[in-house]
Amino acid sequence: MLAVTAGLVTLQTLEAPTLAQQSLAAALGVLLAVGLAVRTGGQVTLPAVLALVVGVAAVATQWAPLLAGAALGTAVLAACLGVFATRPAATALAVVREVVVAVLVAAAGGIAASGFSVGIDRERFTHSVLVLALAATVALAYRLGGGLHGLGRRGLLLVAGALVLLVVVLVYTAALTRYGSPDLVAHVRWAHDWTREHLGGVPHPVEVLVGVPALAWGVSVRARRRQGWWVCVFGTAATAHLAGDLVGRTDTVLSSALGAVYGLVLGLLLGAVVIRLERAVTGRDQHPGVHARDARVEPSRQRALH
Repeated sequence: MLAVTAGLVTLQTLEAPTLAQQSLAAALGVLLAVGLAVRTGGQVTLPAVLALVVGVAAVATQWAPLLAGAALGTAVLAACLGVFATRPAATALAVVREVVVAVLVAAAGGIAASGFSVGIDRERFTHSVLVLALAATVALAYRLGGGLHGLGRRGLLLVAGALVLLVVVLVYTAALTRYGSPDLVAHVRWAHDWTREHLGGVPHPVEVLVGVPALAWGVSVRARRRQGWWVCVFGTAATAHLAGDLVGRTDTVLSSALGAVYGLVLGLLLGAVVIRLERAVTGRDQHPGVHARDARVEPSRQRALH
């Protein structure tokens, strides 16, 4: 994955022929399909063949709907694999490492999706990736998280609250630019432009407020209980948005990268606050060394989770 992603980035930087970029994008889509199948304990042959057939057909025919479908499927695969590639994290550094792994996998999928070089409505594409990836992640995490009955009342409230927060953030950010007052929209755009001009990039609210904190908190909870998978599911908000946002971008690569980094840092800070609050409420801050030493173990990153 790293080699193919690096090759695709090089071709995009050098503005190589579109066919070469699309070929590497299709190859990366196959690798993502294989990785997700292996990690979730499924059959490898069928998803690999399906991804290969779709990728080859899209590149060979150059049919725009098929290219768009291949890009969408690749981004969804990356968003899901980003979440499932993580492992339990008992320490702060481990939490940062796991979130970075998820972000890098999602970024690879976003680069692959953009490599198909097809005209796409960026907002619709990103929302489609989020909805499909979230649904797939919930279905795949059902067994890993011990089913809904394993959540308990507090867990159900947390999941419901996270879902409401995700919907509110998405609806509010979309409605703000369309139905907000002219003065409010002007202030938001001014802040957006100022941030881009002075900091080089703009973090996205869904990553900062929902995706990254949920992923950080989820991998931390998984170090104690497998029900942490239900929290990790909402980390898809970050991986899906990152994978979809790279398609049809109008920003430079540097601006997109800086926006992702800012979102990662701010999200990790918010996640750290949530983890501290949860541990303070549950009384798990009394003996942190014991928790790190007796952390729950999952299979290695290259093996099936079940």
